[in-house]
Amino acid sequence: MGEILFLAHRVPWPPNRGDKIRSHHFLQKLMDCAPVHVACFADDENEKQTGWDRKAELASCEIVVRNKPKWRAGIEALASGKPVSLVSFESVQISTYVAQAIDTCRIDCIFVFSGQMAQFIPPEFAGRVVMDFADVDSAKFESYADEGSGPMAWINRREGRLLRTFEKTVAGRADHSLFVSEAEALLFRQRSGLSAEQVKAVGNGIDLEFYGSREVQPEASVNNGPLILFTGQMDYQPNVQAVQSFSTEVMPNILAHFPDARFAIVGRAPSEKVTQLDGRNGTIVTGAVDDIRSWIAAADVVVAPLRIARGIQNKVLEAMAMAKPVVASACAAEGIEANDDEHFLIAQSVAEEARLVCDLLGDPERAGQLGEQARSLIHSHYSWETQLVDLSSLCGFQNPAIAEAVA
Repeated sequence: MGEILFLAHRVPWPPNRGDKIRSHHFLQKLMDCAPVHVACFADDENEKQTGWDRKAELASCEIVVRNKPKWRAGIEALASGKPVSLVSFESVQISTYVAQAIDTCRIDCIFVFSGQMAQFIPPEFAGRVVMDFADVDSAKFESYADEGSGPMAWINRREGRLLRTFEKTVAGRADHSLFVSEAEALLFRQRSGLSAEQVKAVGNGIDLEFYGSREVQPEASVNNGPLILFTGQMDYQPNVQAVQSFSTEVMPNILAHFPDARFAIVGRAPSEKVTQLDGRNGTIVTGAVDDIRSWIAAADVVVAPLRIARGIQNKVLEAMAMAKPVVASACAAEGIEANDDEHFLIAQSVAEEARLVCDLLGDPERAGQLGEQARSLIHSHYSWETQLVDLSSLCGFQNPAIAEAVA
């Protein structure tokens, strides 16, 4: 039996943010069908040292702390003609580890999580390559450029152009390129000219045991008035933009109808732009919390007012799994296979976001019905087991469940 080399741009454990949740479940699935060697980056020494109960099962593991400053990566990218995204993740240590693993182990498949890591695929590697782009990153930077102005618009336009070429080259080399939704996969097929056999959708799932529990106690510190909730990594540009817009443009309209309503922004590493919202228009900024489920349980409505979004929003799936009514922007809802006005509500404008939230706050019975329909959908279609059923075969290994049944 061959082995797998798993490359990831962040340590795939613990699964405490969107990209790490996806890589964590992919890694576990692959560990169940073959020995896996892992090479990845850590944001700091603490993350590098973070434990995981299955780490000892890995065939080998190389974790490198990524400490190149953004300004340096930018200068090197301009000098080399490469995308900043790739230069930021260059590493002699990772390159050496990959070469040694291929030379000394029976690596049949390289599984690459996130486009930045594709630069470590050796040109001479003759085995299978499965590339999980998750989202079309080049399109994301193109959106940033369209929304921005001045030097940053130029930088983002350059990044989008260079990444688009890089993504097409990598996908042409890979046996399969994976994306988090059919919408993202279709977009990439159109941009690359590759077939549906080469470019596939493998969606995100939800830990139904964790998010499906009805025993979670609501956050005790928020027990007065309607609570509107946004969750996410709060130094991520699209999340920052979303909460700024909702707090300043949507909340005044909601407060006109529900004066005691509050908008809670819950998530790690809030940027200065986010912390400045605290106390304005009923907005609460919490930073990191011990258990995000307690805040979801306390919420009357969960919102995903993203103006730029790619792929599937885990924040929406998590709220739906906990039977909470969700109001999402059109781009935040795009990758989720659910029906508007049945499983969640899709707002086409800032004004409609305010109206839909107010409608739900004024009709608790309708809000509860929407939440229960959402919960039923997530539990029937969005388990990780369902989403990753074909992953083993895409990597050239037999599904362990099938192998056991045949035996």
